[in-house]
Amino acid sequence: MDHPSETIRLLHGRASIRQYDDRPIEPDVLEAVLEAGVRAPTGGMQPYSIITITDTETKQKIFDMDGCGQKQILNAPVDLLFCLDMHRNERWADLRDAPFTANASFEEWWISFQDVIICAQSIVTAADAVGLGSVYIGTVYWYFEKLRELFHMPDGVFPVVLLCMGYPKGERPAPRKKLGRSIVIHDGAYHEPSDEELLAAIDEKHGGGVEATEKRVEAVARASRRVGGEEFEVRVRAAIERQGHLNAAQTIYGLAYCADKSVENNSGYLETLEKAGFTWHKPYPLKD
Repeated sequence: MDHPSETIRLLHGRASIRQYDDRPIEPDVLEAVLEAGVRAPTGGMQPYSIITITDTETKQKIFDMDGCGQKQILNAPVDLLFCLDMHRNERWADLRDAPFTANASFEEWWISFQDVIICAQSIVTAADAVGLGSVYIGTVYWYFEKLRELFHMPDGVFPVVLLCMGYPKGERPAPRKKLGRSIVIHDGAYHEPSDEELLAAIDEKHGGGVEATEKRVEAVARASRRVGGEEFEVRVRAAIERQGHLNAAQTIYGLAYCADKSVENNSGYLETLEKAGFTWHKPYPLKD
């Protein structure tokens, strides 16, 4: 396939890299890649900070916190922890005698979270451009508080995502299948594909199902019951029996991204945010 530019070729061909060569990242190369994050598009206040992690002992602590056996955390020459940072701007406002409510504002949180991810993706693209590879570790939500303690984050600083980065070991893997333009791009207004079109597109991406072992069926059934009640559990069990296997949706939302477990700690996350100095989920006591 012809590409109109080298940047577009990189973006079309990108794949996550989980195995890294022993070759260290040259300081000038790392500096150039990090500078791409510093110069990323932002709402204006650059409410993010990046913690560079190269120490073996620190990587081991993060690996142990994660608990998923994601060895790329250990093997990557550099791990980058992207943090939403309201603390720096709060200090500035205080030093300049200005009113500040960003920690208590959903609007500020919304824009700032976008800025963090834009910064991270700018670094990912820059890394690819110089021959490096990377992979996101999104499961930091399991250990927000431990990360904040490990890296001495003050109130107003919160970890968002971890990125492992280094030179790929061996050949780069091929990109994973993605949903195509007809499903993802909506020209002019939102367009609902037909059931047949939607199923065909997503099934092509995720493939077939997995064996319906008793353990798997019971796990999916339990998640279904907790989310939708007994009637929905009966429906799901009947579908599995009819299919003779777990389809991809049942596997993903019943076993991998468990639909019940993904919502059971919502209040706990809000408490964690509040401990970190963020109170946008509560009314602000403005004075008349």
